[in-house]
Amino acid sequence: MLSSGHRFGPDTAPTVPVVIVPGAMVAPDGTPMAYLRGRLDVAIELVRSGKASEILVSGNAAGTSGDEIASMSNYLAAHGIDAARVRSDGEGLSTRATCERANRLFGINRAIIVTQYQHVPRAVALCRAEGIDADGVTAYCDCRRTTLIRNNLREWLAAPKALTAILRH
Repeated sequence: MLSSGHRFGPDTAPTVPVVIVPGAMVAPDGTPMAYLRGRLDVAIELVRSGKASEILVSGNAAGTSGDEIASMSNYLAAHGIDAARVRSDGEGLSTRATCERANRLFGINRAIIVTQYQHVPRAVALCRAEGIDADGVTAYCDCRRTTLIRNNLREWLAAPKALTAILRH
């Protein structure tokens, strides 16, 4: 698959200009839930270690669970990331859209995409298919068992659709 050889942990990640953080559910109070917090924490770690200089947060700015972009931006600011280092895409409504828009609208051609282990292969493959020399870094997940099961099932169902999109590209 397109992601083979392009998956890392935070410590072994290559140096890139940008970290892409796809959105996920936010809590009713607007804070990131565990899944999203894990992605953001790794992005913060990558910027602090000098492995990236910017972060692109991409998700649904008008989602039913809340404004993912505001949630991510506020979390990053609260953890010391300068707002000038954060770019936002409030219309990254899917992983494919996030990758396509990162390349087309933001001119990103080299990046790390941070997401959970089951999503990394698909996210990397979709970004690479959209012209981004992308590597994936596995995010933390201090998640409940039901969250892990739900997201594993979601990924299992999403993989064939992504493969079809890549082959048609």
